[in-house]
Amino acid sequence: MSDADYLKQSSQLGNLARPQVAILDFGSQYSHLIARRVRELHVYCELYSCLVTAEELGKHELTAVILSGGPNSVYEEGAPHVSPDVWKLIEERGVPVLGICYGMQELAHTFGGKVAPGQKREYGKASVSRVEGCNSPLFDGLPEEFVMWMSHGDKLHEVPAGFEKVAGTSNADFVAMENLKTRMWGLQFHPEVTHSPRGKDILKNFVVKIAKAKQDWVMTDYANEFIEEVRAKVGPTGHVIGAVSGGVDSTVAAVLMTKAIGDRFHAVLVDNGCLRKDEATNVLKRMRGDCGVNLRCVDAKDRFLGLLKGVTDPEKKRKIIGGTFIDIFQEESAKIVEECGKCDFLLQGTLYPDVIESISYKGPSATIKTHHNVGGLPATMKLKLIEPLRELFKDEVRELGIALGIDEASVWRHPFPGPGLAIRILGEVTPERVAILQEADAIMIEELYSSGHYRAIGQAFVVLLPVKSVGVMGDGRTYENVACVRCVETTDYMTADFYHLPFEVMGNMSSRIINEVRGINRLCYDISSKPPATIEWE
Repeated sequence: MSDADYLKQSSQLGNLARPQVAILDFGSQYSHLIARRVRELHVYCELYSCLVTAEELGKHELTAVILSGGPNSVYEEGAPHVSPDVWKLIEERGVPVLGICYGMQELAHTFGGKVAPGQKREYGKASVSRVEGCNSPLFDGLPEEFVMWMSHGDKLHEVPAGFEKVAGTSNADFVAMENLKTRMWGLQFHPEVTHSPRGKDILKNFVVKIAKAKQDWVMTDYANEFIEEVRAKVGPTGHVIGAVSGGVDSTVAAVLMTKAIGDRFHAVLVDNGCLRKDEATNVLKRMRGDCGVNLRCVDAKDRFLGLLKGVTDPEKKRKIIGGTFIDIFQEESAKIVEECGKCDFLLQGTLYPDVIESISYKGPSATIKTHHNVGGLPATMKLKLIEPLRELFKDEVRELGIALGIDEASVWRHPFPGPGLAIRILGEVTPERVAILQEADAIMIEELYSSGHYRAIGQAFVVLLPVKSVGVMGDGRTYENVACVRCVETTDYMTADFYHLPFEVMGNMSSRIINEVRGINRLCYDISSKPPATIEWE
């Protein structure tokens, strides 16, 4: 098939209409959580900028529209708003609308309600009370009082004409409203986050019961769509280079790309000197031997560790590692060009939590932190980016991996950051400190597996601190490194609680690490949650 035929096929695929829930993103860090929850209902949905045109939105068969939260105040100059033409399209088609947080305030602002700052901001869990006698279809099956997650400073002071109050809290009179005639609902709280226990029920009531959306979308659809799209994008003779770290993200992305174009996908494992113990050997066996991925390994330990010498700032570490990765990929792609004639694309296993914490994406989102593998490529980079997992969360990637037939042990591996152990060594990264952390990390993982806690934990790792403490070993005094174990319980990695690891397991872990790892004489356990802390320390 020629490149022209592939492009023609791609165009035809892109024009296929299917019923969908459209989520208009106002820049909330939780916007993709809404999409994730809708997909959990097996309902197809897409995320659009809140500034999407009626012409673009009108191309699709809309089942429902959801307005996300956002960091702005609706009454301020320059705040984002849905265009009048989109509201007209919604009215003409009779599509139900659900506004969440800023989305609710956008509904109120548009239709004549009053939004203003509250005397008290409201963040965290809050008890929501339904209006007595109100039988809103949105709250069907919920008790009269339930807990939801709040995150707002502004609040609704007066509902628009035609809307009725549905629920309130002790801090806000109007945290839920509805207009049954126009089929519009507004929620001040976030039903999409894991800290809203009955949030899924509310979203199901809206998407399935009110909007009548079909529950016929599955993860294999996502895989098949990507395979078709990448074949069209790469063409019948194109080649793709991609990073493989051995984690679930890069494994799934690599297998997906291999299914799409076979050996024209060239996976590269870069040993940056900051991988887990024996990781390079294990990844080669698993990916090349078990998954059939065309994989090569680049030994760049000395190169990375040399550049990191004397560097202590975490952002500088990330940028050094990210920049060096790009340099290596350019070098490896040049080799592939010599071998195969061309290499135009770079595959990355970026997930959406990386994206929303790094860049503004499909809306005016606020930046939280940078990451080495998101935010686009530098102008000097000759490779075009392909990110098949960019709109997925970790548990969805695992679901996709299972659908692709990847073995369970690979699918359920804990996340490992692109910069590797370099960002789990606070302070300077040296070969000696990497070796210490590799040994401690290996023992921690062994203990989690042997005690049966590994699968219940979303992410676990050891942090080597730039602190030394006094200890006693035998008859001698020691002055060695302090390390900290971090285990979190999460599904979406947007919010996380520390994992309540039993003291017995902690004790075994501490005893083994202190006795078996020369250079550590004290072990701590991190009991902070996200927010306010992040999962990684750097």
